[in-house]
Amino acid sequence: MAALLDAARSPEFGARVVGVIADTDAAGGLEVARAQGIPTAVVALADFPDRATWDVALAQTIGAFDPTLVVLAGFMRIVGEPSLARWGGRMVNTHPALLPSFPGAHGVRDALAAGVKVSGCTVILVDAGVDTGPILAQEAVPVRDNDTEDSLHARIKDVERALVVTTVGRMVREGWTQEGRVVRLGAQEGTP
Repeated sequence: MAALLDAARSPEFGARVVGVIADTDAAGGLEVARAQGIPTAVVALADFPDRATWDVALAQTIGAFDPTLVVLAGFMRIVGEPSLARWGGRMVNTHPALLPSFPGAHGVRDALAAGVKVSGCTVILVDAGVDTGPILAQEAVPVRDNDTEDSLHARIKDVERALVVTTVGRMVREGWTQEGRVVRLGAQEGTP
């Protein structure tokens, strides 16, 4: 999220961040956003009687910012139908593995356990599954013989930050098209 805020300061990036939402007051990104004058909101699951009510509140909170594109940068919750219905095809997330391999919360650990020699990161359009959305971009990161989960994850995060900035920038400047699961950046017809 901080990398996107930094990129958005440049007019050449082509987008501005209209708001930052977290699911906890403790999210570090809230303070980063506030320091730059970006409006923030917290929609904590614990504040709602059930998941369905939280899903509606999240969609309403996102809607209050009136975004063209929603980026789930570090938002570790599955978004529900209310948000997908409104921003489906315009909601982006990142994952620290080369999807479709190693989805879920432990992609780095699972890749190491499988003995892969190359891992990486993926930027996807969000769908109703867990890391199952159409792939926007990927970048490989070699796995070193002495890698731990922490060391590999740190190198993947460095690549992931740059990849999400590049991908979101291209989406807002050049548009995209989607046919089934295939997404192509730079095709003006897909611009929201």
